[in-house]
Amino acid sequence: MRGKLMFLTGLAAGFVLGSRAGREKYEEIRASAQKVWQHPTVQEAAGVAQAQANKLYTEGKEKLQSSKLGEKLNTGTTSSSTTDELLAPSDSVSTSKGTGTTY
Repeated sequence: MRGKLMFLTGLAAGFVLGSRAGREKYEEIRASAQKVWQHPTVQEAAGVAQAQANKLYTEGKEKLQSSKLGEKLNTGTTSSSTTDELLAPSDSVSTSKGTGTTY
């Protein structure tokens, strides 16, 4: 309960301070954040993180499918391919960032 109260207090304080700062300050912070995000080093790190996430997803999926639970799930449902299509990460995401690096 105390944690929720602290969170709500912080949320209220952030709202009040943010609304006092106004639109100009918001645009300044947004422009700074966008500049940082577009920096090549940050984009490269994001690409590496995406590649690692895709690798972990694939490994986990393979382990699950080879386990007894995965076998039960595959035999019990007929729409597993539809679910896989919805959950599978796109290969084009990691290469469409414009980093010029292939993973």
